[in-house]
Amino acid sequence: MPDDPRRPEDVAARVVAALEQAGRLPDGASLEELSAQVRQLALGQRRMRRLLDAVVAISADMDTRAVLERIVDAATDLVPARYGALGVLGENGEFVDLLTVGVDGERLKADLGLPQRHGLLGSLVAQRKPLRVGEITADPRSVGFPAGHPAMRTLLGVPLMVRGTVYGNLYLADKRDGTPFTDDDEALLTALASAASVSIENARLYERLKRAAEHFQRRMLPVLPDLRPIEVQGHYQPASELPRLGGDWYDALVLPDGAVCVMIGDVTGHDVEAAPLMGQIRNMLRALVYDRGGPSGLIVSKLDRALTMFDDPPTATLVLGRIERRQGRYTFRWSNAGHPPPLLIGPEGVGTYLAPTHHGIPVGVDPSVPRFDHEHPLPPGSTLLLYTDGLVERRGQDIDTGLTALADEAARLSTAPLDRLCAELVAGHGQVFDDDVAVLALRIPAGLVA
Repeated sequence: MPDDPRRPEDVAARVVAALEQAGRLPDGASLEELSAQVRQLALGQRRMRRLLDAVVAISADMDTRAVLERIVDAATDLVPARYGALGVLGENGEFVDLLTVGVDGERLKADLGLPQRHGLLGSLVAQRKPLRVGEITADPRSVGFPAGHPAMRTLLGVPLMVRGTVYGNLYLADKRDGTPFTDDDEALLTALASAASVSIENARLYERLKRAAEHFQRRMLPVLPDLRPIEVQGHYQPASELPRLGGDWYDALVLPDGAVCVMIGDVTGHDVEAAPLMGQIRNMLRALVYDRGGPSGLIVSKLDRALTMFDDPPTATLVLGRIERRQGRYTFRWSNAGHPPPLLIGPEGVGTYLAPTHHGIPVGVDPSVPRFDHEHPLPPGSTLLLYTDGLVERRGQDIDTGLTALADEAARLSTAPLDRLCAELVAGHGQVFDDDVAVLALRIPAGLVA
């Protein structure tokens, strides 16, 4: 075998050879004794380096399971042991995952299922302290090995625990050289178990925070009213990464004059301040629309002026519009404040962006800038789609590419039920969302309505 600078044996041989050549071998020291001492020192350094590698893996850009796989692999390498496993407890206290080294873990789980909380492994969780067993079958706590499980003689296990909460256990069986497990082995395994515990705890805290943030965001969105004969459907998708609290919203309401008001907007920023600002702007806009009335451009101008009450006015893009019915025909009258253009999908499956030349700036920037009103007929059976930029923007991609893809996909779904249309448009964006996404779809009745 060629010389390997990382192997303790080769490190020891090079050090002893160098001392011999220099004539500086300590008096009374044999080559064997010195070689053993240097080998032990090199082994200790190697163990420390691998332990640090496993701990650093927690902060690397890796998923939790990859970190746990690295930890159990490092454990069997450094002790070293023939078999290693890391069992993960779920929040209900039962085992939900098992990672193994030395045995086919997937086959083991398929044939025998996950570990149960009894026997020696159960005592690790119950007693919450390291466990060292010299002869597994002779231990009174042992329940034996099920059929198909490799026979093992010795065991070293430690619980995965952080601040009194047990997250599972990490255990090794049968050292390769046949010697018993030592105090040093236990200390190393305990350190690795601590790293695994922190990784699991962080992952669970992260998931809880994601769920809480999404629940909070969804609670801020309105329950859409019954707009019949117009159909309406909203859809919200949070960003994939924390903080998951965004400034996207949609809304619809019936105005006193019978028109349907629709709006969609996106407050600048994606931190914890964006969501409450979104709620304030939406409520201000609702009050202005319902109580004051008038063309959409006038309402947006009033919102601009109202935002000056803030010391640091928030900014947002939005589309505010009215769907009006006269003599059985529908017309969309709207104003756009720096937002992606509405998409009109004809019943024949052709998508058209409503993007007039006069495109307003976001609200909250300059209340003196004029607002523009636009109008466009809504043919029978057509679908009006309002959305936020998270649906058409992706990192490293031109927005025109996203707009084209959205129009093509929406045209394909032109006659699909609105809930399916919204869900598939969002699903077609992929599984990772750089930004939150809001979609509001409205379908005009297929025939003339009296």
